[in-house]
Formats: sequence, C-alpha cells, structure tokens
Amino acid sequence: MARKKTGKTTTAKPQTGKGKRAAKKKPPQKTFGRKLFIILLKAGLVSILLGVLFFLLVFWGITGPVPSTRQLIHINNPVASEVYSQDGKILGRYYIENRSNVTFNEISPNIINALIATEDARFYEHQGIDEVALMRVLVKSILLQNKNAGGGSTLSQQIAKNLYPRKNFGPLTLPVNKLREAIIAYRLERIYTKKEILSLYLNTVPFAENVFGIEVAAERFFNKPPASLTVNEAAVLVGMLKANNYYNPRTHPQRALKRRNVVIGQMVKYGFISQAEAETCKAKGLGLRYRVISYNQGPAPYFMEQLKPKLLEWCRSHKNDEGEPYNLYTDGLKITTTVDYSLQYYAKQSVHEYMKNLQRVFTNQLAGREPWLNNPGLLNSSISLSERYKSLKAAGKTGEQIKQSFKQKIHTTLFSWDGLKNVTTTPLDSLKYYLRLLNTGFIAVSPQTGAVKAWVGGIDFRFFKYDHVTAPRQTGSTFKPVVYLTALEESISPYSYFENKQKVYTGYQDWSPRNSHNEYKGYYSMEGALAQSINTIAVEVLMQTGISNVVKTARNLGITADLPKYPSLALGVASISLKEMVQAYSAFVNGGKPVTVNYLLKIEGRNGNVLETFEYEPEDDAVVSPENCKILIQMLEEVVNSGTGKSIRSVYKIKGDFAGKTGTTQNHADGWFIGMAPGLVAGCWVGADNPGIHFRSITYGQGAYMALPIIGKFFHKMYKDPRFKQLQYNHFDPPGPE
Repeated sequence: MARKKTGKTTTAKPQTGKGKRAAKKKPPQKTFGRKLFIILLKAGLVSILLGVLFFLLVFWGITGPVPSTRQLIHINNPVASEVYSQDGKILGRYYIENRSNVTFNEISPNIINALIATEDARFYEHQGIDEVALMRVLVKSILLQNKNAGGGSTLSQQIAKNLYPRKNFGPLTLPVNKLREAIIAYRLERIYTKKEILSLYLNTVPFAENVFGIEVAAERFFNKPPASLTVNEAAVLVGMLKANNYYNPRTHPQRALKRRNVVIGQMVKYGFISQAEAETCKAKGLGLRYRVISYNQGPAPYFMEQLKPKLLEWCRSHKNDEGEPYNLYTDGLKITTTVDYSLQYYAKQSVHEYMKNLQRVFTNQLAGREPWLNNPGLLNSSISLSERYKSLKAAGKTGEQIKQSFKQKIHTTLFSWDGLKNVTTTPLDSLKYYLRLLNTGFIAVSPQTGAVKAWVGGIDFRFFKYDHVTAPRQTGSTFKPVVYLTALEESISPYSYFENKQKVYTGYQDWSPRNSHNEYKGYYSMEGALAQSINTIAVEVLMQTGISNVVKTARNLGITADLPKYPSLALGVASISLKEMVQAYSAFVNGGKPVTVNYLLKIEGRNGNVLETFEYEPEDDAVVSPENCKILIQMLEEVVNSGTGKSIRSVYKIKGDFAGKTGTTQNHADGWFIGMAPGLVAGCWVGADNPGIHFRSITYGQGAYMALPIIGKFFHKMYKDPRFKQLQYNHFDPPGPE
C-alpha cells in the first residue's frame, strides 16, 4: 500500500565543521550572583592563606621576636634598688624605671576591683583574648565610629604591650603588634594564674612622673602601701592608666577628679560597690598625700649619693643568678643602712627650720651690697666653675659668646625657702642669686660604732649637688680640742694657767693671733681658755706642745687633710671636712679609739635572699690616752655649760651630759658646732659656698649663731621622741682621781 505524502521531501546536506559546532547545545549563562560568589570564595581563600601566612610570620618571630613560654616564666622587669633605714623605712631608690614589685596579697581589693571594672570587665571569663570585646570594638568603634566604645585589649594584652614595646612596621604596625600581643597574652594566661596576672600587670604598668607599678604610685600620691588604698584612692590611680600624664592628680586635679568618678561609676556598673558608696566617694576630694621617694628627692638624697659609689663597687664584684655583675639600677636590691629614719627626719627638719630664718638675716646684711664689686675674681671664678660655662666652652664657644650667653634671659626655676620660683632671668643673675645663699652640712654618728645615723649634705639636693659633709672648709675653733688633747698627752694639766696676751711669733713672719673680741687680759686655765675659745692661749698651748705633735694626734684621730705646720693651725686654718671632724670627736667619746664612719648593714636580692651582711670591727687599741679623752670631754662640757656654746642649755634646753665646741673662721665665713652626747656625736657647718661671701660681723657670723642652733634643735627633737628620751640620762665616763 502506497504511503500518503504529507509534505515536501528534503534532501539532507552534509555538515561542515562549523555546522557541527553550531549543532552543539549552548552552556547556560553564569549569573552575576554566581560570579560574585566565586570571586568572594577565591578572595576568601587567598585571605585565609595570607592570614595564616601573616600569623605564622608573627608567630615564628619573622617580624620580630615573640617571647617564648620559657622567657615569659622568667619575666624580670627592671626593678629599682631600694635603700632602707636601719628601722626598715625607705630612704630612696636607684633606678632607670622607678618600680618596686608587690605580691597579690599586698594589693588592696579596691585596686583590683577598680582595675577590672575599668580595664577588663570579663577578666575572669576569657583566656587572654576577649572575643566579645573585640566584636564590640569592631562594630561600635570601627563600623559605627563610636569613640566611647572602649578598647578591646585585655589586661594580659596590656602586659604584653608594657613588657615588650611596640615596633614600627609601616602600614602593618597595628596588626603586627596586636597579633604579637595576642600571642603573648595567650601564653601568659597558660603560665600564670589570674591573681598572678593581676599582680604582674600592677607591677608593670606605668603611672605618671616616671613611676612604675602600684607600690611606688601608692607611695608617691598617697604616702601609703598599696594594701591600704581606699576606694577613692584606688579609683584615682586606676583612672590615671588611660593617660597617666593627662590625668596626673598633682598637676591636673580637675581632670583626675572627673576620671576618678568615671572609674567609680564602672565599679557600680559591675557590682563592686553600691550606688550609695559611690556617691560618698564622689563627694570627697582627691585626698592626695604627695611624697617623692626617688634618687634626688626623699629623706636622704645626699646620703644616697654618698652611698652610691660603694654600692656600684659592690655590684661590680658580685654576680647575679645569670652570672652577670649586679645592676644597681635594675636588679631590685634591698639595701639596709645604718641611718635611723627618725634622726634623719629630725636633722632635715632642723636644717630647714633654722636655715630659712638664718637666710633672712643674711639677706638683710647683704642688702644694697654686691660682694663681688670689690672682688671681681669672686664672680668670675663662679662663672668659670658653672656647668653652663663648661658646656659652652666644650662646644667651642668663644669667651665673648659665653659672656653674651650669660646675659640672655631664659626661663628657669630657682630654689627659694618659700618654694620653687619660676622666673625669667639671665644665667648671670641666677648665679648671683645663688652666691648669696647660705648652705650647710650635718652629720650624726654613733661614736662607739661609727654608724652614720643622719646625713644632710645641703639645703636642697635638686639644686645643690655639692655635699658639704665631705667638703673641706676651714674649721676655726673646732680644731682646738685636738690641740688641747695633745697638750694633755704631753702632760700639761687642764688647770695650768696661761696669760691672755697678744704675742708676736717672730719665727713665723711676725705673725700675731687675735681674739674674736680683741680682749687681752687676765689668765685662763686650759679648761677656761677652751670654754671661752681664747685664740691667744690656744696658739701658746700649740707652741708649747709642739706643732708636729698636734699634727700626729690629728692623723691618729683620722684627719687626713693637709695641716699647715704653722701657729695658726691652732685656730683652725686647715680645711677639713665635717665628716673627718666628727670622726675625730667620736674618738674622744670612744675612749681614744679611732672611729671610721660606716653606712651599710645588709644587701638582699629582689626576692629577699640575703646577699651580704656587713660587720665592722671596732678598733681595739686607743691612739690617745682614754683618760685624757675623759678629761677633754669634761673640758668641752664647760663650753656648753658656761662658754661659747651655752645656748645649748639656755635656749634649747638640752639636759644631761653634753659637750661640744663652736668654731668661727676668718671674716665670719664659716660657722661650726660639734656636739657630743654619750651615744651620739653630731656636727654642723654653715656658710656660703664661696668664702668670700659672709656675714659682716661676729654678732651673726659665729658658730654659736650659725651652726649651734641646728644641733640644738636636732637634740631637742631627738630627746622629745620616746625612742630616744632615755639617751639624755646616759653619762660620760668621768676622769679618774688625780
């Protein structure tokens, strides 16, 4: 059966290559979303790879070393070495960073609570990195640009930042340092307990004024240990951590007060104190009790300076656990000295009280007078000795350039007894101002042991580094006891009489001694001549005794200064330090046995391990007759009972056995007094740094007026102290029967 045609029949054409391709099915077109997904996926993978690489570069220390776990176990902050009095009170510190470490139990809970509330509220919940805080920073601070959102660094990360300062990596500085700190924080949290991290943080963190750690900060701003800090005080100190100089409560009290209240608010927010407690705290002031204990400020800065070379020498000859010589400034040594804290305080107080008044008298005497007008060399020598002159000279400046520099006004701070003065003046006028100031030196020593009990080398160490305890000055009549002791050694009786008359010593260029009041009449026993400080008789006793014998006695007593073999030696023309004179007087009390002052009792490591104790063997052999020393002391008792030092009794009411000697030098340039009690010898010198500047008359320019009052005030304060009151009932050993 034939099929029915339904349409045209077509003949198929052979397909070409092009046709074949056209016959294939077209792939579906990629959507934009899919393209974006792939791009993002690739970017994500690259970012992850870069992130891992970046992490590894930081972790492996390629961008800078990251401390290992072993290193973090042995963290050693630079810790100041502390100097203590014999009774355990701090006198000062040697440091690069003024820091002292404390344990967790020595820190007030108020500090811990204030710190956590303000700096790391989730401290007990994270392990060094607070993811919640990081998200808050990301969203609020970065995306929403909220500047008050707070930071994301934990306390552990802040420790890392403080211990291992950030470095500059250009545009990568922040991420590199942040990652490095996170790694260190993670390791810290696995090494230390939370309590240890808190104490490590508080020992590490910087406060204002080159103060590091909570112990020094509590001491500086509130004069108390960190264990005793109140909520108010803790809030002030923690508030400083945001910007320690900006919120310094001493220099910016209003800012500090505002910041303190923010910290208190945080403590309420996190349940550490109630709202009522917060309101009570906010109603209070800052309550500062500012006190500086550092190298150049504190109870005993001159003593600290005197001690330093001995400690540096000790450090060079002793090695720490790493086999290196100890570092006085970073190894946290605990140094116990012979100084008594109370006696040091009384010495400083006595100096301050009297020198302030004496300076007024001296200034009035100099009113309208320029001491250097008649003596240009006086001013010129002071200019040449100044640090400004030396530095300009070293810089190659000409004489004329230096001269002009001294005449150009500058901003400077000057010392004054009424407080520091910020002024605009020329260096030359500053120099003239300081030349008019009186200065002083004071030292108190145990005559039996040589232990230094108090040391004041000047009126203010910040401005006057020169230590007047060790500075040689003419001694005046304080040298006479050495002459009279030698006479006793040569069998001259204290009751031998000498005529008070002027005499010319023809063998010594016709030199003739004069008495201070120009009175020449009558006869005096040696005892009376010493009590009244009669110069003519002192010289005659010297000549009868023999100058060489007196020099020998002085050497035996520990005086090493040059001693002129001249009759005026009896009047104290030799320049001897106050320290050496007090050593000599101590030998009088010590039965003729020489005394050498000493300072150190013990040195400990930072962990309290005793490194060395110091013992000083007293001299067994007397260099002068003990009996003659007793007689001399009896003679010197008359000085304060009826002689030139009698105001010790009448004005300062010093009771009990007491002896001493005043001293005044030519032109009233130096005033001296050395006082002796059975258990303590104290000496004081007063004068201008340049002997060419001095009192105009003997009325004020004498040891009894210039120096004795400081000794009088010192012993008066000491005997009022219950700790020392019984000392005034001690007695000198009396001489034996003739």
